[in-house]
Amino acid sequence: MNKWLKCRSSESGSWEHREGIQARISELRALLNDREEAHRGDDEPERGRKVKLLEEARGELDKAEEAISPMHSPRYKNAAHVIVGRIHIDAAHNMLLRLSRKSEVLPMLPGVLAFLREHLLPGDPRRIEAERIARSVSEKNPPSEVEREILLEAMGVARQARVDEAMRVRSFVYIVWWIMLGLTALAVLITILGFVDPAAVPLCFTPEEPNGSAKVAVCPVEMNRIPKGTDPAKTRELVAGAAQGADYLIVELVGLVAASIAAAAALRRMRGTSTPFAVPLTLALLKLPTGALTAVLGILLMRGGFVPGLTNLDSSAQIIAWAVIFGYAQQVFTHFVDNQAQSILAAGGSGAATSAVPKTPLDLGDGES
Repeated sequence: MNKWLKCRSSESGSWEHREGIQARISELRALLNDREEAHRGDDEPERGRKVKLLEEARGELDKAEEAISPMHSPRYKNAAHVIVGRIHIDAAHNMLLRLSRKSEVLPMLPGVLAFLREHLLPGDPRRIEAERIARSVSEKNPPSEVEREILLEAMGVARQARVDEAMRVRSFVYIVWWIMLGLTALAVLITILGFVDPAAVPLCFTPEEPNGSAKVAVCPVEMNRIPKGTDPAKTRELVAGAAQGADYLIVELVGLVAASIAAAAALRRMRGTSTPFAVPLTLALLKLPTGALTAVLGILLMRGGFVPGLTNLDSSAQIIAWAVIFGYAQQVFTHFVDNQAQSILAAGGSGAATSAVPKTPLDLGDGES
């Protein structure tokens, strides 16, 4: 049982992302070991410098492994651990690039260039210079030390841009979560107040009977007959008697169900995300308390005569039906949040920098391109 619970704990949160990071750590460790073996015959000063870089790179990999470890923090499920792990892996990869000989940098250039095109704008001077270097090098003409420093600088900036993109997604998700929790608390508070004093703001209407002999106090749960000629004070008393504590609860539940259907329907336009942050789930959860509140507010607006011609509903069923419509109508408001989420995901996703594809492939062969 303990083994099962430990397994479940390790697979919670962004498990696939963490496994990908762990695989990348193993790959980089193997590459660092290979570089260490390949450079054992270097001169002592150069070898000493590279040994220090190797230690620093392995230290960064250790930090990345610690960041994604189940023992790192009680808040292990937080996707921020994945971002922190990637930051340390990026630092280790830059050190690997610095450790490599000029001829060893050459096979890494296509990956470097692809990463720069993904995260730097086409007009960025560092990306332009990196593309120039990639076009000019070959096996006979490997990158110089200056050119390697230019590539390292460009990679550092691109990796920081990727972190910034992830942080924007994280910030957006956190804002939506706090708004969702606030709306949920507000919906619960309204329900509690409805039970404490049902007659304070009743969700009731007073239509006339078909024969015009009397009026009826129609609420989501109960109905009361109001005889013709009843004075206003007695009318308010009869309406208050028909109001029940469950009125607000029922209307909010109906609005929540309608919002759930709207959230399911909205999934047809929502793309998945490769980020460790659950953006689609957060947007779907936001719709639920919003639907509960718009159902209540819509009924109150109708009761106040805001909608011409719909000032008096004739039955409890009509009130519930309109609560369904108003609950689904939350999509009008959350639609803007959905659009903003799509924009942020598009800006932080693959190909965010809208790269210009080269007309000819890079020539990394014997001759210059």
